[in-house]
Amino acid sequence: MKYIQRFILTLAVILLAGLGAEARAQAASAGADPRLQDMVIGKADAKITIIEYASLTCPHCAAFHADILPAVKADYIDTGKAKLVFRDFPLDNLAFAGAILARCGGPDRYFTFLNVLFAQQRQWATASDPKAALTQIARLGGVSAEQFDACLADKALGDYILNSRLEGNQKFNVNSTPTLIINGKTEAGVPSLDELRKKLDALAK
Repeated sequence: MKYIQRFILTLAVILLAGLGAEARAQAASAGADPRLQDMVIGKADAKITIIEYASLTCPHCAAFHADILPAVKADYIDTGKAKLVFRDFPLDNLAFAGAILARCGGPDRYFTFLNVLFAQQRQWATASDPKAALTQIARLGGVSAEQFDACLADKALGDYILNSRLEGNQKFNVNSTPTLIINGKTEAGVPSLDELRKKLDALAK
């Protein structure tokens, strides 16, 4: 499929070119495309910033979103103590296509798509025709098959996602998912909810 080939080729070109934060910043400011920006939940002035790098085909990422993030959202994000910045770190072409789908619907539908993609990860990521499975999710979320195909072919959108991955690796040494960066500090491994609470409580004081 064309988007598989473009994932491999574009990532290789980006790595050779050494692009990263500068390219993402240029993409974000180049044309006011609302899809080309950090996706954030929480108050802009929250004391704690949690950056999550994740891949939509990563089972550990799906588990984090199912088992840990809801409590963090209720106790820290919804109360104004923290904000979550989600950044794409696709580990394969299917995660890349899923990331494109999540952004295809725009910021207002981004986290709804993200939650559905993680919750239904086993179904679409292991489907005999994952493109068809993603297209079905797109339709249910109000994105037509034609719109999804257009997003898959959108070079600026694909490059933004791949640059997000590259920046995570270069700036924060991200090499596995999920990886959390809390107030600028990269966390080793995925903390348990209790461990994460201790870190966030200390920073919220």
